[in-house]
Amino acid sequence: MFKRFFGRPNFTSLTKKINSLELIFEKLSDVELKKKSEELKTKVQSEGLKEEYLPEAFALVREASKRTLGQRHFDVQLMGGIVLFRGQIAEMLTGEGKTLAATAPAYFHGLTGKGVHIVTVNDYLTLRDAIWMGQIYNFLGLKVGCLVHDAAFLYDSRYTQEASEPENKELDRQRDELGGFKVFHEFLRPVSRQEAYQADILYGTNHEFGFDYLRDNLAYDKSQQVQRDHYYAIIDEVDSILIDEARTPLIIAAPDLESSDYYRKFSRVVSYLKENEDYIVDEKLRSVEITNSGIDKVEEMLKIKNFYAPENFRLVHYLEQSLRAKALFQRDKDYLVKNGQVIIVDEFTGRLLSGRRYSGGLHQAIEAKEGVIVQPESRTFAQITLQNLFRLYEKIAGMTGTAQTSAEEFYKVYNLEVVSIPPNKPMIRQDFPDIIYKTKEAKYKAVTEEIKRCHTSGQPILLGTTSVEQNEHLSKLLTQAGIPREVLNAKNHEREGEIIAQAGKLKAVTVATNMAGRGVDIVLSGNPPNLEEAQKIKELGGLLVIGTERHEARRIDNQLRGRGGRQGDPGSNKFFLSLEDDLLRIFGGERVKNLMNFLKIPEDQPIESSLISKVVTEAQKKVEGFNFDLRKHLLEYDDVLNKQRNTIYQKRQEILEKIAENKIEEILDPIVRTSNVQKLNEQQKKIVGQRILSILDMLWMNHLENLEALHESVRIRAYGQKDPLVEYKHEAYQLFKELLSSFENYVSRLIAGGSPIY
Repeated sequence: MFKRFFGRPNFTSLTKKINSLELIFEKLSDVELKKKSEELKTKVQSEGLKEEYLPEAFALVREASKRTLGQRHFDVQLMGGIVLFRGQIAEMLTGEGKTLAATAPAYFHGLTGKGVHIVTVNDYLTLRDAIWMGQIYNFLGLKVGCLVHDAAFLYDSRYTQEASEPENKELDRQRDELGGFKVFHEFLRPVSRQEAYQADILYGTNHEFGFDYLRDNLAYDKSQQVQRDHYYAIIDEVDSILIDEARTPLIIAAPDLESSDYYRKFSRVVSYLKENEDYIVDEKLRSVEITNSGIDKVEEMLKIKNFYAPENFRLVHYLEQSLRAKALFQRDKDYLVKNGQVIIVDEFTGRLLSGRRYSGGLHQAIEAKEGVIVQPESRTFAQITLQNLFRLYEKIAGMTGTAQTSAEEFYKVYNLEVVSIPPNKPMIRQDFPDIIYKTKEAKYKAVTEEIKRCHTSGQPILLGTTSVEQNEHLSKLLTQAGIPREVLNAKNHEREGEIIAQAGKLKAVTVATNMAGRGVDIVLSGNPPNLEEAQKIKELGGLLVIGTERHEARRIDNQLRGRGGRQGDPGSNKFFLSLEDDLLRIFGGERVKNLMNFLKIPEDQPIESSLISKVVTEAQKKVEGFNFDLRKHLLEYDDVLNKQRNTIYQKRQEILEKIAENKIEEILDPIVRTSNVQKLNEQQKKIVGQRILSILDMLWMNHLENLEALHESVRIRAYGQKDPLVEYKHEAYQLFKELLSSFENYVSRLIAGGSPIY
């Protein structure tokens, strides 16, 4: 229990040291307190981030919070902060103040000047926390910024007085787009993204940080890059970001609308080329290579002097794929043409793979060859999973109300330990047993009756649903029953703050999807609170949370439960399930159904049993285990891509640095003789450098498509007693070697005089 709640042995001793400084710091003036912060910053930047300085840093934050927000950190919030400082996950119950707990470790790391990223799950929380907590950091002399959509801001409490009329109008417009978050324009000054990333502490969603990273690695000028080194990140709702969203990659892609015409054009070109004269086919390797004779013919037909010059590089892709379509892929063997569409034939089973398409532009080349409509090609320019995005940081930490059920995955995948923090006040929330019906119809009827009964008494109710469809169906049933309600789902997310703020009022009924389960507190009597009304609601039992289906992960159910019974308040929750719910139907529903049939229980009569709850929990554990294995398996494949991406991005960054320094010949020296480059003025060198970048980008885009195709193809090799992962690693390595070799060859041609610049 000691390890579970307090982590390392010196956990509580640090808290005592912080508390001992409180009496000293509260006697200091604001100016003296800020001077203390400056002195600590000097020590940290000269000596490093030592744990011996932690009590002073945390005590400064606590005192600044008291003076700016009127809120004093509880000891348990300091404990949570210590866990975050150590690069661990702090599991803190809902309502225990995770947002405030994060300020102390964020400030301490912010003193280094390297930049702290605080990752939130949506723009609303980004703005709220940057403004709210920004007061603490600003008081202590640190710069605070935030990223939302395509906008960036710095915290500046004086901004309103200094802003011009046009600037205020623009802020009003942005405020309206962000859901009427009416106070943010009084504190946040619009800045460039580069300036925002120079802040000591920067708030933003995982998508903002991720896409900025990808865009930086597509930049053609160093001045276009916005991020700096990835130092320290605190991830709010860490289970949502690192587990629930881990499999979804962030992708920058765009349809190549011109590609269709090019594929038709090159299909005609390659139709004039002859095998063994203009190109050579290797049937064993299923590859095709164009000869010098073939290149001459292509240049003559296209009226191009040097087909492999950098400005024609994209054309090489169309030629290669069109040649592959002509020489390697046969109609009625590799594919069929049916109803004007090219349909792939499975080489092992002979079945048609409807809806599947060859990647890398090959499918478009075959469509052009067969004279059917050529679909636009979509090209992936850059991609990264959230798992690998946060592996870029020197140190990460996280906080959530629900982490212990995924502690194994956090440790194995991210090397993050989970430490549970005790609540500030004892939790008195009632978790009732699950109530299960035979059918969904019976379940929904029971839910409606329960809401009607509790609504009559005045008790506020939060009804949690798993989908927008279910959300709207239950809303309709409540309307028919004459029960007024607010609805919160992805279709009206802009009103989230407003709806949640009033969800704890007397007689309030809120029907919400999982959106209401993350990062928000439902205050009894609403916000701003009314003490008299809050007391009446407590007497009624506090907020009643009703779940209408169990989720695949227990964590999400626990998040929903955690909306009630915060900070020692009363509250309760009930889950209404049916045997037709997906989870029970797929995992263990038959067992329960047989029991109910044996007991001859009518459809409208529920069964409340610990046995049923056990079956549900077992079903969830099965799904969690399956999803964990799937994420782990995908990560093993993604690790291969990640290493190659890091190599390419590092090489790309070196080229960008040399372009900025006007020393492009230094990056080329290992590849080719650079005498040609040394003779150029500065502007020409920059153009050469950018052309080299375009070559690398094009090869990398093709490589991403090749790896995607390889990933699909190796799966079937398991039937041949081969390990798909081993096969993937081996062939991905060969493809990567080919990429590097092709890069050297193309650059050699460029430097040898393949560009008009020479």
